Amino acid sequence: MAPLAKLPVFWALEGKRVIVVGGSDASAWKAELLAACGAEVHVHADGLSGTFETLIERGAGHRHGCFVRHREPWSLESFSGATLAVADFERDEEARAFFEAAHMAGVPVNVIDKPDFCQFQFGSIVNRSPVVVAISTDGAAPILAQAIRRRIEALLPASLKNWAELARSLREKINERLSPGPQRRAFWEHFVDRVFAGSGRPEEGAGRLLLSEAERLRGQSSSQRGRVTLVGAGPGDAELLTLKAMRALQAADVILFDDLVSGEVLELARREARRIVVGGGGDGETCRQEGVAEMMVTLAKAGRRVVRLKAGDPTTLGRACKEIGQLESRDIRVDIIPGIAAAGAMTARFDDLPALRGRARSARFATGQSRRGRLPGAIGRRPIRRQP
Repeated sequence: MAPLAKLPVFWALEGKRVIVVGGSDASAWKAELLAACGAEVHVHADGLSGTFETLIERGAGHRHGCFVRHREPWSLESFSGATLAVADFERDEEARAFFEAAHMAGVPVNVIDKPDFCQFQFGSIVNRSPVVVAISTDGAAPILAQAIRRRIEALLPASLKNWAELARSLREKINERLSPGPQRRAFWEHFVDRVFAGSGRPEEGAGRLLLSEAERLRGQSSSQRGRVTLVGAGPGDAELLTLKAMRALQAADVILFDDLVSGEVLELARREARRIVVGGGGDGETCRQEGVAEMMVTLAKAGRRVVRLKAGDPTTLGRACKEIGQLESRDIRVDIIPGIAAAGAMTARFDDLPALRGRARSARFATGQSRRGRLPGAIGRRPIRRQP
């Protein structure tokens, strides 16, 4: 996994005591956010901004969240029983004193806009609760985080909240009906397909239909649930991966990949998926063809969703055809997701495209290595006949 600047953690604050020191608008925003999580927000401030006063007068508006106003300044006793501490100070001396007191009390602390006195950070938030998306740039570019949030807001339908609540209501029933592992994954992937198939709320009776789907999955054998998807990884640039290929990588239980597949592409795969190198590079075959096919058959019959990830476009390679034939002969379902061929990506970098009229009439692609390990001798022997 690539390095992380910060660990993203979602903290349960319902009914917890938190401290907010300072009466600024910035403090008000943090206090509102904490109360929205159901926290009991203790505000220590001599004076409040108009925004903060309005917020406290209106109240949290949530079943458990609330504000408790303290006109006296904070003290060491303020940290007793607190889960988090947030403050807004102009001077570093004040910020340092608050940070050290919170640290001694064992309370995680954030001093607004002073990274040196922060043990945690607030990110930009997309709220479709119980679905919550947080974006952080580790303080490097807050404006960029806000721009990312706006894009995600536009992508996620407002109805996502209703679908997530439906998922919560179904979870216990699904856990009773379906075994952990491939069965449950297959159900929740079907659920997600329904969520993003349209932009509306769950239709009436959606819960009953989904439970019927769970019963159908329970009646399937492992071999019926397993499948193999042949995925083209493209020329190595992760941004050239197709959306369908990304979905397959995110749904995979096992990924068998060539050693020509880039790390950027693998980084997009499901974290829990088992990854196995099976392909051969230009210096020779590292895994026998029969062994790869047999491995895929075994995994699919065990109910696993297998992705066979190949560099470029898998349909242009002879090995892919062999693998498909071997799988189909064993009654294993095979789906194919093409990728951008390396040759296509290469020609896109030329100053003059090969198909430019008046400069080229055709293009030829050939393997760079024959069965004997040499360049095929037929290359260049058969000239292209000119058309009259």
